[in-house]
Amino acid sequence: MRISKDFRISYKNLIFIVLCVIVSSCLTDKNKMKTEKNLNASEILGNPDFPAICYGGYRKATREIELTKQEIKEDVLILSALGFKVLRTYNVHYTEAEYLLEVIRELKNEDPNFEMYLMLGAWIDCKNARTDSVNHFEESEKNEAEVKKAALLAREFPDIVKIVAVGNEAMVQWATSYYVQPAVILQWVAYLQDLKKNGYLPENLWITSSDNFASWGGGGKEYHHEDLNKLIAAVDYISIHTYPMHDTHYNPAFWGVKNVELELSDSMKIAKAMERSVDYAASQYQNVLRYVRNLGFDKPIHIGETGWASHCNGFYGNNGSMAVDEYKSGTYYKSMLSWCQNNGLTCFYFEAFDEPWKDANNPKGSENHFGLISVEGKVKYAIWDKLDAGLLKGLKRDGKSLSKTFGSEIELLQHSLVPPISIMPDTHYQYR
Repeated sequence: MRISKDFRISYKNLIFIVLCVIVSSCLTDKNKMKTEKNLNASEILGNPDFPAICYGGYRKATREIELTKQEIKEDVLILSALGFKVLRTYNVHYTEAEYLLEVIRELKNEDPNFEMYLMLGAWIDCKNARTDSVNHFEESEKNEAEVKKAALLAREFPDIVKIVAVGNEAMVQWATSYYVQPAVILQWVAYLQDLKKNGYLPENLWITSSDNFASWGGGGKEYHHEDLNKLIAAVDYISIHTYPMHDTHYNPAFWGVKNVELELSDSMKIAKAMERSVDYAASQYQNVLRYVRNLGFDKPIHIGETGWASHCNGFYGNNGSMAVDEYKSGTYYKSMLSWCQNNGLTCFYFEAFDEPWKDANNPKGSENHFGLISVEGKVKYAIWDKLDAGLLKGLKRDGKSLSKTFGSEIELLQHSLVPPISIMPDTHYQYR
C-alpha cells in the first residue's frame, strides 16, 4: 500500500508530538519528584510523613571532643532507617551542625531518594551568662556571630535547612544562668525576616524561637507583655516545650496513684499516671494556643521539645517522684507521638541519643538519659518495635551493632517504678 506524501508528513508530525508529550511527561515527573524531595516548612510541619527528633550525637562527657563526620553519618543513617526526616539542632558555634549539613548533602548526592531536613538552632545567651555577674537585661556579644552563622548555613543549604530557631529555652525565667528578655529574641527574629525579604535567605524559610510553654504565654502573667506579643507576630510559627516528667517533682498535681486506683495492678497504676502526663502536656499546649488566639493570631503551634528520661538518681528516681525508668520513657514516647499525630502537630522528640556531657559530673543524672538509643548503641524500649522489624539491621554506632537494653518486656517491667500515692485529692488537680 502506498502512503501519500501529505499523510507521511502528518505521520511524522504525529510521531514528533507523541515524543514531545513523553519527554514533557518525564520532565514533569522529574520536577514533581524534585518538588516532593525539597518541601517547605509549611508542608513538613504537621505532616505525619515527616517524623521529627532532636539531635545531638556527643559520645563523651564534654563537647570539646567534637564529633567526626563519620560519627554523624552513622547517626544520620540510623535515624533515617527509623523513619525520621526532620532533625533539630541547637547551636552553630560547634562544628556539629555544619558537619551534619555536609553529611546530609553527601548522602543526598549518593542517593537521590535520601531525604532529611533540619531545624537549625542559633544559641542565645544574656550578657555574662553562666557567671556570677549574669545580666538578664543585656545580651551576650556572642549572639550576633551565632545568628549570622546560622543565616549563612541556611543560605548555603536551602534544600536542607527549612527552619531557623533563635534561642533554646532562652526566655524562660528558670534558666537563671542565661535567659534573656523577649526583646532580644525579637530583634534577631526580625533580622532574619529582613534577610528573607531582601532575598538573602529563601522566602519560604520559617523563623521561630523554641521555648518553654510558659514563655509563649502559657504560664504566669510575668510572661504576658508587649514584647512577647510582638515576637508572636514576628515568627512564622511557635515552637513550645513541655516536660511533664520534670513537673512530677515541681508541680505534681497530675502525678501519682489516686485513691481510686489503689486496687489496680502495678502496670495499670503506671498506665493511668502516664495518661495524665500526656493530658498535662496537652493542657500546656492548649494554654499557649489560648493566649495566642486571644491576641488575634492564627500562628501554627508545634512541639519543639518533649521527652522522658530513662534513668535518674535525683528528683525523679527512686528517692523522688519515681517517675523515671525506661518503661515509662517508652510509654510516654508512644503516647505523646500518638497525641501529636491525632492533633496534626509535629513533635521534635527529645532526643535521639543519650549525651553524657549534659550532666558530666553525675553520669546517672536524668539529663544524660533522654535518648532513644544509648551512647553504646543500646536501643531503648520506645523503639524496640523498629529493631524487631529489622529496620536497623546492619547499622552500627562506633563499630557496635545495635541491640536491646533488656532481653524482654517482662525483664524491663521488673525495673519499672510504681508512682507514689498521690498527695492530691482525686477530684482536685489542674493542669497549669
